[in-house]
Amino acid sequence: MVVGAIFAGGIGARMGNFDTPKQYLKLGTKPIIIHTIEKFFINPDIDEIIVLCPKSWIGHTCNLIEKSLGKTGRVSVIEGGATRNDTLNNALDYIDKTFGMDEDTIIVTHDAVRPFVTHRIISDNIKAAREYGACDTVVPATDTIVESLDSKQISSIPERKTLYQGQTPQSFKAKLLKEVCESLNEDEKKVLTDACKIFTIKNLPVKLVDGEVFNIKITYPYDLKVAQVMLEGADIND
Repeated sequence: MVVGAIFAGGIGARMGNFDTPKQYLKLGTKPIIIHTIEKFFINPDIDEIIVLCPKSWIGHTCNLIEKSLGKTGRVSVIEGGATRNDTLNNALDYIDKTFGMDEDTIIVTHDAVRPFVTHRIISDNIKAAREYGACDTVVPATDTIVESLDSKQISSIPERKTLYQGQTPQSFKAKLLKEVCESLNEDEKKVLTDACKIFTIKNLPVKLVDGEVFNIKITYPYDLKVAQVMLEGADIND
């Protein structure tokens, strides 16, 4: 079984809109989150979809999905967590309790505000997760990355050719991911920023999957303007 887990827990603070989380803002004629869910819904490799959102937005999310996709048993909407890692754990618990987990269960985690993910990226994630156990979608860094340990002066400038910018999806063998999550101690949990770091902390391999420069995350008002222009270019959204 392959389960797509759409993380929709953000509140949109950096978008400057505190009333409507950014994933529910309109992109073209429909909310960003619906564009994203549709990509997973029509992908033949995805069996089930879980949307994880704030508790107070569950009803609204269900209504949006029914309006867009009709009544479907393939999409479940559940409460996300206080942090991204809590949300991930909620997704894993739901999969385990609802569908069961075995060695072949794959979870494809994705940001609700990355609506331009392609079917090729999703399919490549599933293949890599099956073969390696974990994978991350990335694109090569194009800008020089500067490290500063004190936020005042440069500490180091790593070689750009070894650096990549992380995107989503991040995909895993669900049972393995759950076992690794449960093995973390409290200090390890404090430094987590995303699911793939769970594997790197434990020195487990994470396969790189090629992303796309247009697989952008809509975080700021400018991003929404860029996304609107991209949406009008049919070739970008294929």
